[in-house]
Amino acid sequence: MAERWSRNGRPGDRRVVVTGMGVFSPLGNTVDAHWRGLVAGRSGIGPITQFDPSGYPTRIAGEVRDFDPRDYVDGKEAKRMARFSQLAVAAARVALAQSGLRIEPANQEDVGVYMGTGVGGFSTLEQECRALVAKGGSKISPFFVPMFLPNMAAAHTSRIFGAKGYNATVITACAAGTQAIGEGADVIRRGLAKAMIVGGTEAGLCELGLAGFCIMRAMSGRNEEPTKASRPFDAGRDGFVPAEGAGVLILEDLEHALGRRVPILAEILGYGASNDGFHIVMPDPEGEGPARAIRFALKDAGLRPEEIGYINAHGTATPLNDAAETKAIKKAFGDYAYKVPISSSKSMVGHMLGGAGAAEAITCIMSLREGMIHPTINQETPDPECDLDYVPNVARRADIRYAMSNSFGFGGQNACLICARYED
Repeated sequence: MAERWSRNGRPGDRRVVVTGMGVFSPLGNTVDAHWRGLVAGRSGIGPITQFDPSGYPTRIAGEVRDFDPRDYVDGKEAKRMARFSQLAVAAARVALAQSGLRIEPANQEDVGVYMGTGVGGFSTLEQECRALVAKGGSKISPFFVPMFLPNMAAAHTSRIFGAKGYNATVITACAAGTQAIGEGADVIRRGLAKAMIVGGTEAGLCELGLAGFCIMRAMSGRNEEPTKASRPFDAGRDGFVPAEGAGVLILEDLEHALGRRVPILAEILGYGASNDGFHIVMPDPEGEGPARAIRFALKDAGLRPEEIGYINAHGTATPLNDAAETKAIKKAFGDYAYKVPISSSKSMVGHMLGGAGAAEAITCIMSLREGMIHPTINQETPDPECDLDYVPNVARRADIRYAMSNSFGFGGQNACLICARYED
């Protein structure tokens, strides 16, 4: 049998495939529920219930509903985890179950974890600061520090499931989930692991976070019509809608997956990352940084722009981001930019920050497998600056071989991932 090199033909590189997925989002707590909601064009955004948002210009969010961490981890363990870790562990358990990967003493050093998050246990930090101010430092939780640290989602996942190999956390704002998948795939390509539990998680819905983004005027104020508030690429967009959630994938060396004789869901083909080098929060208005990440990913995958059949956009619905991303796609794709279908999951789930990229990678894989592109909802008024095909309002059938996912974050962090339909 011929060596199974990566599609880009680099000798020695291992092909990396996906064998399991788990997602918790405002549309549901399974991959199927999340996917069906997206295809139906259903919004998961509603009034904030986790705290009192009255007095703020934004009072809506995409919350993960009906989530009880005790369904996925021991109750005592759950109490010692911040919500972002609970979501990550739950998504990892679901993904591992689908993959059938058993982690045992014989293989535990060959299985690693790579997680992304933007802020870690932000709501826990707020809660304990309130306790400090109200009652004094002796009244904060003894688990405060290990609960809020951003690396704890990866640490808990490793400890609970016994994955004792390569372990890391990437904290690159809204690009974190995508980067964790790309970097985790590279760990396998380099021969440092046979399997990786990778993904992104965020649960930062709290008054402190809301206040911070409100004072920046970055979020939508359409509180009276929450399902219409997130409007990526529409001329009436007025900011993003905050959200929480997690997505986790099981990546494996192809030979390892074939040896286990398990279904292969997709292949991770290319990955690119860059920085705008422009501003602490504003994107480069010309889209140069994101365009570089896209070109890097295409080069890594060994693909031409016209081979990409679908782009899951970062598409936050902020005036600056959507215009910059449109320019970036034009710079990287040339004339083909006007032909490739693009859609934004955030139009329905809001912005899950560090968890967004992982959920969107899972969405790309479902598009490859189902031959369907979910819509960008709330497309009502065309914007001359955003003049590409954003699959407005209604899902579309498409035969897709390669799909791309974009993620761009504060600090000019850019990441791009390319997934492929698995072919022997």
